[in-house]
Amino acid sequence: MSLDEDDTALRRQIESLGEWFHNLDLNGVATAPNHFLGDYPRVKWRCFADAIPADLTGKSVLDIGCNGGFYAIEMKRRGAARVLGLDSDERYLAQARFAAAQTGQDIEFRNLSVYDVGALGERFDVVLFMGVLYHLRHPLLALDLIREHVADDLLVFQSMQRGATHVEPVAEDRDFWDVAQFDAPGYPKLHFIEHRYANDWTNWWVPNRACTEAMLRASGFSIVAHPEDEVYVCRTAPLPMGAGAVHPARPPAEDEGP
Repeated sequence: MSLDEDDTALRRQIESLGEWFHNLDLNGVATAPNHFLGDYPRVKWRCFADAIPADLTGKSVLDIGCNGGFYAIEMKRRGAARVLGLDSDERYLAQARFAAAQTGQDIEFRNLSVYDVGALGERFDVVLFMGVLYHLRHPLLALDLIREHVADDLLVFQSMQRGATHVEPVAEDRDFWDVAQFDAPGYPKLHFIEHRYANDWTNWWVPNRACTEAMLRASGFSIVAHPEDEVYVCRTAPLPMGAGAVHPARPPAEDEGP
């Protein structure tokens, strides 16, 4: 079989797996050459690749919402001992498995959502949570579950953001009648999308920058780098008061005793 015939056969295999959201280079053939965001996600990856350890030898990586497998493959290329990709869409999982096989990377993929991470029963040195938050009906719950069950050290997070890019200082507490802060553009805001956004009914929430950072802190993550507008590199931190609790216990007042 000639090289042209090889390329034609590979293109047919790629096309048979449906429309790709990740544009990967598989032996010289692009999976999504006409992506509306360009060479995505490679164009975004180039902006924050240096913020992640170049040598992941011996490390374990969990890629939540792995899609076509771009980031999982990049983590394996950096020497990660174990890479597990999760997605709830079988079409994306089929693409990811095919891409991993074509690039010679030993990566495991499972059909699980972020809400199921507790069932894994293991923790990971690096957790990737890229482009998932705004597709979730319960975004803060997802971050709480990641922190509680699977994140052992590093979280690499990305979310679409809209609204103000500056962060308004927020007091630890305010009087009930002090409502002016809510009108400040840089106050943490999570915009709810009732119907569709960008013709996608799975786009439910879009945070502004202040909200993204506040949600990460509230879930027990300390932001250590912000290498790209939508990307945050975090480390696990002590859980703040009330994290993960629907009705957190009220701490006793000073005069109430234990």
